[in-house]
Amino acid sequence: MQLYLASTSPARKNTLMQVGLSPMILEHSVDEEGLVAEATHNGPVPPPVIVQLLARAKAEDACQPGVTGLVVGGDSVFAVDGEVFGKPHTPEKAKKRWLRQRGKTGVLYSGHWVADVRNGEILAGVGGHTEASVTFRGDLTDDEIDAYIATGEPLKVAGAFTIDARGAAFIDRINGDPYTVVGISVAKLRDLIRQLGYSFTDLWE
Repeated sequence: MQLYLASTSPARKNTLMQVGLSPMILEHSVDEEGLVAEATHNGPVPPPVIVQLLARAKAEDACQPGVTGLVVGGDSVFAVDGEVFGKPHTPEKAKKRWLRQRGKTGVLYSGHWVADVRNGEILAGVGGHTEASVTFRGDLTDDEIDAYIATGEPLKVAGAFTIDARGAAFIDRINGDPYTVVGISVAKLRDLIRQLGYSFTDLWE
């Protein structure tokens, strides 16, 4: 059974490869900001609902003719003081977030969707979210924040931080599944694959 990943996130791909999987990468054309805007048109939507909506949309959008196997979609958001953040995209937004979250604890939500696909046709799909709290170092200096942002690393990740690269130095502790913070929970992925009637270990290389 071929495993596909409907994401261009290097962290998600690397995580899967580290645990013995070899996903083929599929691109999706989901307008994430547009989908979120539509979902929240009538008011705020809980973070778990947002990440599940996006994870499913990405997986299903990537199910094109010729694709046969299990297609995984994922998405993450980070919430601090009740406000939900996605990718900052710009250095200015990234700095504002870091100044706000320095010394604080936030929650990273990761949504997962797995579709069972035959030649582009979706036979079944299951999903679920995971979450983990992240506490940042309170002694983080403005110069360190500026240096981190200058690397470009935090601009394209939820919450403007990573745990598997340079951002790890600024995290004090994590409570919950650490893979959630990377963007894909391996334990949750195993659960979803089993729900579809397949064995996770059969997907190992």
